[in-house]
Amino acid sequence: MHRFFVDNCGSADENIIITGNDINHIKNVLRLRVGEKILVSDGNGTDYECSIDVISDESVIARIIDVKKNAAELSTKITLFQGMPKSDKLELIIQKAVELGVFEIIPVITKRTVVKIDDKKAGKKLDRYNGIAESAGKQSGRGIIPQVKDFMTFKQAIEYAKRLDMNIIPYEEAEGLEYSRNVIKDIKGKNSLGIFIGPEGGFAKEEVDVATAMGAKCITLGNRILRTETAGLAVLSIIMFEIDE
Repeated sequence: MHRFFVDNCGSADENIIITGNDINHIKNVLRLRVGEKILVSDGNGTDYECSIDVISDESVIARIIDVKKNAAELSTKITLFQGMPKSDKLELIIQKAVELGVFEIIPVITKRTVVKIDDKKAGKKLDRYNGIAESAGKQSGRGIIPQVKDFMTFKQAIEYAKRLDMNIIPYEEAEGLEYSRNVIKDIKGKNSLGIFIGPEGGFAKEEVDVATAMGAKCITLGNRILRTETAGLAVLSIIMFEIDE
């Protein structure tokens, strides 16, 4: 069933009105017809099963059939602090991280970040990143649209992470797998979690020291060296399997 996100649809009694770009998508791309069923999410974890009653150039009116809590959301809200990678790797990371259940993604400028962020182009980049997140959210049946937040320095990311219940940082010099397994198991029941992933060159030792001084736990992801676009997705997969209900 095709999914659409509509702000404030939770206040609707019988019908949900869909406007904007989704009209063209419904009419001309998906070629949906009156009577066909769709899913509408309010972006806060509630899904509305609907039947299309009216399709016009101005709006699509969908009649509510059933209301239920979205089952795709993890019980822990995960923030991915992703060291800014080269090329278009971040686009892949965003897409797959959303599929794996991340709550929000923050691109981080670290000591070893190679990419230079042009302030004039930053806004357009974020718009594109959030468009990718929205598409991935629809495709994977998410009940929210995970947000890609503005670029942060490593110092700003650390300050932001202090408000979270727990933080982890995969690092090649971390303790063994048994310790890391116990850290992952400890995530269950936490309301929020931050995951710090370095860029291509990894984190500098002083950055890891700052993160651990803040309370982040260093973990290992095994005996292999993972690329930046692999590391975050690997740890997200492990966590999703551990805490999903």
